[in-house]
Amino acid sequence: MAKISSIQKNKRRIGMAKNQRPARDALKLTISNKELPLEDRIRATIKLAMKPRNASLTRVRNRCEISGRPHGFYRKFKISRIALRELGNQGMIPGLTKSSW
Repeated sequence: MAKISSIQKNKRRIGMAKNQRPARDALKLTISNKELPLEDRIRATIKLAMKPRNASLTRVRNRCEISGRPHGFYRKFKISRIALRELGNQGMIPGLTKSSW
């Protein structure tokens, strides 16, 4: 089980990234628009840099929904490899069977 503080920190990042997304997208659009004057684009760049770092979507870490484990994460199931194996052995995941050869 991951530290509770790490899980909570990641949840805060998710919420902040969700709230700040429209503003960040608007600034990025302004920055990439080559038809605008250079001063406006620089001003937009400075405003984007002044936003909190945790407002960026790239700061969010994929974590297991069950244990909070950050590594060995399967995006399709949103759980770690360990939790996937446990749930698969219990028959909780439809279509997943233990391989044997």
